[in-house]
Amino acid sequence: MRFVIAALLLIFALLGAAFAALNSGTVHYDFLLVEADLPKGVTLLAVLVLGWLLGGLSAWLGLGARRRRRASGRGQGDGQDAA
Repeated sequence: MRFVIAALLLIFALLGAAFAALNSGTVHYDFLLVEADLPKGVTLLAVLVLGWLLGGLSAWLGLGARRRRRASGRGQGDGQDAA
């Protein structure tokens, strides 16, 4: 199983390197206080990592809220099991 994971990781790393090499042109970004000229590959990687982090954060916060709801619901029932 470790070999399969390592092979998949290597394949995706090679695909990412090829994508970055094919999209080496720069894009100008003008934010409110900051301006930057970044390569397209770096920009895409940064957006993917940011999305991954925000998705993980929202899943983690949702799981915590679900646990709190379950914990607060225990012991407050009227003797009937919830379906």
